[in-house]
Amino acid sequence: MGNSKSGALSKEILEDLKLNTKYSESELVTWYQTFLKECPSGRITKEQFEGIYASFFPDADSTDYARHVFRSFDTNADGTLDFKEYIVALHLTSSGKTTRKLEWAFSLYDVDGNGTISKNEIQDIVTAIFNMTPSEDQKHLPDDESTPEKRTNKIWNYFGKDESDKIKEGEFIQGVMDNVDILRLMQYDEPQKIRDKLKEKK
Repeated sequence: MGNSKSGALSKEILEDLKLNTKYSESELVTWYQTFLKECPSGRITKEQFEGIYASFFPDADSTDYARHVFRSFDTNADGTLDFKEYIVALHLTSSGKTTRKLEWAFSLYDVDGNGTISKNEIQDIVTAIFNMTPSEDQKHLPDDESTPEKRTNKIWNYFGKDESDKIKEGEFIQGVMDNVDILRLMQYDEPQKIRDKLKEKK
């Protein structure tokens, strides 16, 4: 981002984000100021991103999940997120259009980036989500969802897959759209906490 250090958000990026997210100009400008305070270089490194997540979840281990989320949004794979990538990440994980949100979810679960999801990859992400879930909340989970393994098996069975099968993106999106329960099992509802934290900083 050419002017990321100037303290002002370029008109072009502002218009693009207004068009592609649900955020208003004033929200975006405020968040940009906060972003620059936290990251004066105008970019967030993976370590900083993990630190931000850790501050949202002081009672849980969010490192693995933050690492996976970071990977899925580092679209140019340069090891940093600029403001635009960061805001798109926030938008998609909270209230993006269903198809785009599911495309993002697929990229989150496609850990090795080969265009398909294996059962092991689902278990990787589900385990990362479990690590962020307070143990008190885990006690109230249904028996067939009470461990990462059980939850992974439940998701895998929804897709009707054999142990060594793979799920392609179109199949993934269709499966989730046909069954809201799959989405509930596969996501962690953290964005509200993040938005609240950002508002506190205004």
